[in-house]
Amino acid sequence: MGTEPSSDTTGSSTPEPVDDQPPSARSADLIGTSRLIIDAFDGVTDIVEVMHRNISGLAPVVGPPRPGRTRGITGLVYRNIRRVSALTGLGLEVTLSRLAPLLASQESSLRRDALLSALNGVLGDYLVASANPLAIPMDLRSNGNPITLEREVLRTAISHPSNRLLVMVHGLCMNDRQWRRNGHDHGKGLAHELGYTPLYLRYNSGLPISENGRDFALLLEALISEWPVPVEELVIVGHSMGGLIARSACLSAQHTGYHWPARLSKILFLGTPHQGATLEQLGSGLEFLLGISPYSAPIGRLGNIRSAGIRDLREGNIGLVADPNARPGSDPAHETPPAGTRYYAVAATTRSSPAAASTRLHGDGLVPLRSALGQHRDPSRCLPIPESRQAIFHGLNHFDLLDSPLVYECLIRWLTEDRNPTPMTIGCSAATGLR
Repeated sequence: MGTEPSSDTTGSSTPEPVDDQPPSARSADLIGTSRLIIDAFDGVTDIVEVMHRNISGLAPVVGPPRPGRTRGITGLVYRNIRRVSALTGLGLEVTLSRLAPLLASQESSLRRDALLSALNGVLGDYLVASANPLAIPMDLRSNGNPITLEREVLRTAISHPSNRLLVMVHGLCMNDRQWRRNGHDHGKGLAHELGYTPLYLRYNSGLPISENGRDFALLLEALISEWPVPVEELVIVGHSMGGLIARSACLSAQHTGYHWPARLSKILFLGTPHQGATLEQLGSGLEFLLGISPYSAPIGRLGNIRSAGIRDLREGNIGLVADPNARPGSDPAHETPPAGTRYYAVAATTRSSPAAASTRLHGDGLVPLRSALGQHRDPSRCLPIPESRQAIFHGLNHFDLLDSPLVYECLIRWLTEDRNPTPMTIGCSAATGLR
């Protein structure tokens, strides 16, 4: 979840070109941005009108707001403002669409991808609902490029495809290229040392987690079916929200009867808010308080600009819509990993010592320790992750998990434990003694 300052999003000190995206991307950016500006203008107009109506109608300090829109001359003013806004938006789209052939052709930049991913994390569900071209489609990528899941195409696109696949799933407001941080990429390193073929998921992190999980499950089914060589092992590494997407995909696959979970050996979670994220819980509480009074409720709408994906982080929601025909084990309240699949959890704390990090809530700055380890007061909601598959790293924040050498060493140990049962010593503490 979350995103970090732009200085860290590229993971490289290589200078970036100022203007380097293809014509279709640039025209889509311009059109999509114009739509957002117009939509934001309409939203502010709505907020002002609601406040105007409550004040002029002497609404009670606490209670429901005055119903309906403003009337008379005041109502006419607001209606005209909306008409002008609509006409302006239509004119901008027509003009910008005609500019597309005039734009130079170059590759997409790291900075553009980072900004677009952050925007999708906050407003992704709205972008899809409004058919905004800024909405990110889900796809699997190799070396930063989307791959087509057709056998013959994959034979050409992937050099030396392995029978062991490693799929990396990024977190909220991020993208596949941001696995590379400070010159290191867990996926590339693990693939080089252990013989996996690394693939990276890119998705709109503002959509509901269950929707992304469903689409990810479908994508994995196509991947396993079309991969040029028989797949013997599939491993998923999920950072933050990416871990929830992976769990949701398993749930969807069990519900649908897909075949890929039979090849899924391990899911490695890095700072995943299995039991919720503190910041979203606080945001939801503030939204409730602002909604008590009709005078503060319109302002509360500004805090309400949080995507469905962000809202799902409040309790770590991965569930599907209830279905009486669901297969056993597809109920999120009784989640079990696919047969033969093991969960592993990495948690971080910004505290420097185990004693200082033993409090229930303190974690990596975004995700509490207990949540990252899948622990809950209610035993029925604890994830099946034994202590031998848990690790806590001290002095790290949420994004340090992406390039920490100690975390990387831990991932290697877990991925090779079946080949090398001799335990390795790593710079982490066992996840014991948490209260």
